[in-house]
Amino acid sequence: QVQLVESGGGLVQAGNSLRLSCAVSGGTFSTYAMGWFRQAPGWEREFVAAINLKGDNTYPADSVKGRVTISRDNAQNTVYLQIHSLKPEDTAVYYCAANPTGWGPGVVDGMRYWGKGTLVTVSS
Repeated sequence: QVQLVESGGGLVQAGNSLRLSCAVSGGTFSTYAMGWFRQAPGWEREFVAAINLKGDNTYPADSVKGRVTISRDNAQNTVYLQIHSLKPEDTAVYYCAANPTGWGPGVVDGMRYWGKGTLVTVSS
């Protein structure tokens, strides 16, 4: 059974940076495309960024392009999301997800395994 556990959330001041981690177990991490999503209070979950199997191709959402860096360490079965220049509107529960079918045009919609999320609160 594939399990994803996010960590690194918390309360941060606007303008600072934060790095989230997601540890994956129970599956073959190196065969999964990985992604990060977020859900703010009262809003639907939205896509943030995705990364391919090797970690040499990334796809950030337009809403956060230039402020987020997604990376992965296949030796540690971990994917990371670094968010720079945090804004209060970045406040959300951040989820990581895994797509076992790999990288391609449907990578976002094909996320199959999900973590329980980590809360990020950005104060102004």
